[in-house]
Amino acid sequence: MRIKLVAVGKLKEKYWREAASEYLKRLAPFARVEVVEIAEEKFPDNPSARQMEQAVDKEGERILEHISPSFYVVPLAVDGQMLSSEQLAEMLGRLAMEGKSQVAFVIGGACGLAGKVIEKGDLVISFSRMTFPHQLMRVLLLEQLYRGFKILRGEPYHR
Repeated sequence: MRIKLVAVGKLKEKYWREAASEYLKRLAPFARVEVVEIAEEKFPDNPSARQMEQAVDKEGERILEHISPSFYVVPLAVDGQMLSSEQLAEMLGRLAMEGKSQVAFVIGGACGLAGKVIEKGDLVISFSRMTFPHQLMRVLLLEQLYRGFKILRGEPYHR
């Protein structure tokens, strides 16, 4: 399976980079994972709603440039469908069985995802109704993907 993780922003702190790197290494036997970092839009300290919307739209345009029509697209959004780890594993297994071997997960920036990115999604998922830093979401997603593949193989990591 080929997984593309399209994320707004870079992992600036060393501990986020190390955590992400560890899970990318662990995922290597299960899937080819590519991480694409999209530049964050800059906006003033106290942006208006319109300025934030414009920034998110520009990020959305850059995100969509990296997602080809052949990908099954999974944006992460606070109002998406919540899945258990087992359900995520089941989804990965089902996609593989259906021949949908290219999956793109999308993580927005500080202001979220553009509507046009969410609309492009085949399945919009949420990890929680809470808001998390996008750097943490990247690590959480990578860990859950790793956990999902271990569940599919019936291996003990999940316990």
